[in-house]
Amino acid sequence: MKGLLRLSGAIDRLNQRIGGVILWLTLAMVIVGAGNAILRYLTRYAGVSLSSNAFIDLQWYMFSLVFLLGAAWGLGNGAHVRVDVMYERLSVRTRAIIDLVGTLLFLIPFSILMLYVSWPPVRNSWAILEASPDPGGLARYPIKTVIMVGFALLLIQGVSEVIKKIDFLRSGGAAE
Repeated sequence: MKGLLRLSGAIDRLNQRIGGVILWLTLAMVIVGAGNAILRYLTRYAGVSLSSNAFIDLQWYMFSLVFLLGAAWGLGNGAHVRVDVMYERLSVRTRAIIDLVGTLLFLIPFSILMLYVSWPPVRNSWAILEASPDPGGLARYPIKTVIMVGFALLLIQGVSEVIKKIDFLRSGGAAE
């Protein structure tokens, strides 16, 4: 079990580092978005378009990175949304069992399914070096690849959560 806990720790550290990058990426996304809005506004007075499709693509690419890469960080930090209003009223052990079962039955299979389903479009995008249909837009194939990276990170974070929950349940709750 110690080897699995080391693996879990490594996965957690990886997603924590990615979370740190996402923090700065979010700031950059806001700056690019504000810059786009200002440039579009100034276009009225300049008589020439100051904004570009590349800036617009860049803004939504950064949003995609934040969302897709941040999902695993959110799971690892318990920052995801829980819909069940009864969950908080349950014992810590019962919540661990629910988390374990939910991760094994839903999160891990869903992540695997999404990796399987997203592979053909990503492969095809790389095969044709897909680009934005808008003039001056950015390449699409790198950002489509992030779909698979995001679900792979979510999958391995799910594995980390399973390891931690099993350890918690086996230790009788002493781990948390």
